Amino acid sequence: MVTRTDIAHYLDGAFTSGGITRRQIIHIAGRRGAPEPVLDTLGLLPEGTYANLRTLWPHLREVPRSV
Repeated sequence: MVTRTDIAHYLDGAFTSGGITRRQIIHIAGRRGAPEPVLDTLGLLPEGTYANLRTLWPHLREVPRSV
């Protein structure tokens, strides 16, 4: 089960230079060693630019905060 904590771990510091796209989010998480379930979950995000982690959560409502 993927949690928001898992996602935050792989995206820590990713938004420091401004908004990033869905594709960039997946690429960064993959480069940081995120497992397939995390990458698959990030793949559920709609195309667009995200300013920070909080902007992901409305699109990933089914992802729990933690276990």
